[in-house]
Amino acid sequence: MHFASNVVRPPYEANSVYLQVTSGCSHNACRFCTYYKDAPFAVSPEREIVEDLEELASYGMAFPRIWLQGADSFLLSFSRLKRIANLIHKYLPFVKSIGGYGRIDSLKNKTVEQLKELKELGYSGIVFGVESGDDRILKFMNKGYKADEIVPQLSKMDAAGLNYEVIFLSGLGGKGYGLDHARKTAAVFNQLHPDRVLIAGLTIFPDTPLMQDVRKGTFVEATEGERVLELTAFLKDLNIDTLVDATNASIITTIYGRVPERKANMISRLQYIYDTYGEQGLRNRRDSLGAI
Repeated sequence: MHFASNVVRPPYEANSVYLQVTSGCSHNACRFCTYYKDAPFAVSPEREIVEDLEELASYGMAFPRIWLQGADSFLLSFSRLKRIANLIHKYLPFVKSIGGYGRIDSLKNKTVEQLKELKELGYSGIVFGVESGDDRILKFMNKGYKADEIVPQLSKMDAAGLNYEVIFLSGLGGKGYGLDHARKTAAVFNQLHPDRVLIAGLTIFPDTPLMQDVRKGTFVEATEGERVLELTAFLKDLNIDTLVDATNASIITTIYGRVPERKANMISRLQYIYDTYGEQGLRNRRDSLGAI
């Protein structure tokens, strides 16, 4: 199998089989990200994809889902994604669905009709690393798009009936800015219909521009208490029917459940944790996880 770097996927895709179609990240400039620094962006030659599919077919076992490797494999053109799906179904006829990561940019080169066709070919559960709906944060973190691009692009997925997930990155606004970040991002998500809202917590790695900002004092991390309050505010303002999944290892106050059914329970849990542990107790919990 051809893998240019480590496998990156959501936790719930652990049982999927991985196929590299791109490597690295087409943007690769977010101030907080270090995932794809070891591999420049590249599109896998069809020859390599076919070789990997032949190898997977030789295993003699059936599996229902393929997860396409690469930071934004959904960036590929409609025709190329269609070709990849047809190759998957040719060599692995038992595969039912195909997932992968995307950026907001990944939808600019696709129409609703093309997305409908990709759905028919098995694409589903595409994960978009939105992270924030706040222009101030998107600009500072160098995400490469503006907040007003999010809804028009992801609405194409809604119109096509192609299910997808979005990511909210807690703590991304830094100290004193969590509540604004939460409310502005919830306001964006409320205009969409994602199947799942994945919540992760900002972790600042040593080899990122954001760590340089921390050392210079131009970015101050949100406290653990602020992150709990940010997540509470986000949930209070989130008014769509979706699954909230804050079980990532970067979250010390994990919650999981559907909105609106479990919304009050999740908010109560967060408030209980905040009231019970206090700032120092939450900091101790974070330290026990070995996070920065």
